[in-house]
Amino acid sequence: QVQLVESGGGSVQAGGSLNLSCSVSGRTFGTYAMGWFRQAPGKEREAVAAISWSSTTTYYGDSVKGRFTISRDNAKNTVYLQMNSLEPEDTAVYYCGAGKWGLARRDYREYAYWGQGSQVTLSS
Repeated sequence: QVQLVESGGGSVQAGGSLNLSCSVSGRTFGTYAMGWFRQAPGKEREAVAAISWSSTTTYYGDSVKGRFTISRDNAKNTVYLQMNSLEPEDTAVYYCGAGKWGLARRDYREYAYWGQGSQVTLSS
């Protein structure tokens, strides 16, 4: 059984930072891409960042480029999302996804498993 467990969400003031983590079990972690998505109330799910199985390729959504950094530690079966210079528009539930294949993708349909979601709330 594949499980993705997220941690690190919370409430922070605009301009602050948060680091999300997603630990994966039940699957060989180092063979597939990982991604972070978010969904705000009334909005569609948005791809935030993705990373290939070997960390050689990353993808970032336009709204987070230069502020967010995705990374992974295959030895720890964990993917991270470092979020800096947070803005009120970053308020959303953040989900990590385990990809079907090794390449970093922004399409949520390319992901086979999902975490439970972690709330990130920004206050101005």
